[in-house]
Amino acid sequence: MKENVIDVLLYLFENYIDNDDVSQPDKAALESELEQVGFPELEIDKALVWLENMTVIAEDSAGSPLLAMRFYAEQELKLLNTACRGYLLFLEQVGVLDQMTREVVIERVLALETDEIDLDQLKWVVLMVLFYQPGREVAYAWMEDLVFEDMEAVIH
Repeated sequence: MKENVIDVLLYLFENYIDNDDVSQPDKAALESELEQVGFPELEIDKALVWLENMTVIAEDSAGSPLLAMRFYAEQELKLLNTACRGYLLFLEQVGVLDQMTREVVIERVLALETDEIDLDQLKWVVLMVLFYQPGREVAYAWMEDLVFEDMEAVIH
């Protein structure tokens, strides 16, 4: 099975990031564990850089106003299909995403350097972005419920 950056990110998010355990492993231990789980070294490195850049973006994006209308660039249109773009619009309309957070989500999707992203993967990216955005705890909790309700619906 070909593992990619989003698979590594999901593993990290489920096992470390959204976890009440305050003892987090150091970077070397984490890389070692991810390699033992079976993730390729290149994908591990990309995922860790992706997360490091997430914190920088969260700090830089506070309070920056944007225009109300969003036009997608050609590269974004190729990567985000109609369902993904519609879901981003839905999340914005119900208040889960604001304009700035939407832009962070789109930037983080592009940073995955993948050819395509499906709706489930997009939901996880949104969840990770909200986790790192200061003042977005309510939106994060709402999105977390959406993601895990969808997972339960698939399981049952």
